[in-house]
Amino acid sequence: MTDWDPNDPDAVKVHYDVSGWSLDQRAELSAALADAELAHVWDDDELVVPEEVEADVDALFDRLEELLGPFALPLDPDDAGVEYGLDEWPTADRRTLAQALIEGAIPHRWDRSTVIVATDREAEVDTLLDAVEQGTVVLASGEPGGGPPDGALDTMFSAGDRLARDPDDRTGGDELRELVPQLDRKLPPYGIDVPTWASAVEAAQELLALVDNGDATPSDVIGASQQLRSVVRPFV
Repeated sequence: MTDWDPNDPDAVKVHYDVSGWSLDQRAELSAALADAELAHVWDDDELVVPEEVEADVDALFDRLEELLGPFALPLDPDDAGVEYGLDEWPTADRRTLAQALIEGAIPHRWDRSTVIVATDREAEVDTLLDAVEQGTVVLASGEPGGGPPDGALDTMFSAGDRLARDPDDRTGGDELRELVPQLDRKLPPYGIDVPTWASAVEAAQELLALVDNGDATPSDVIGASQQLRSVVRPFV
């Protein structure tokens, strides 16, 4: 890791505003920076790095954008914004709104269950709130509500368990064929962080590919089934 003193007044520093990122996304960013041994410090909602690693950090952001993004656009610091208190909204509706704001490139930030949006986008957000409440919002994933079908984790575990016991189990294969096309690794169910959910979706996709591959050996299917089962076991 670069020998860098962030308090050195002569050091040239690069700032990244991640105020729109969730806690899970920031945790993933911190872990990725540590794994890559890139010097950095946090200053409230900003990531600060030395100029000499800017290109490496930019590349890391691109990789995380592909895995976790798109990310929320931060509010202009000079914009007080418009607040919407959503304490009484179901968690699923708040999650739908959060994704819709990101997909709509609407600058915003969350303070618990209150969302503050850019002042010049207020009318657009009013319309969006009505649409979420009416259940008419369809996100880029193609799924109303933006998340996996109800019971997705149970189905993933059940299919993995069946195929781990019998790699020719027809019910397990059929469950995966129906479920996997409906999964988006960027849109987890409530209570699961994006990286963990992405691992589960990838495990399900790999298992289905083996099940439908006539050349796959029973041991290949069993191994992939056990992997899927182990990933989702803590959540069922």
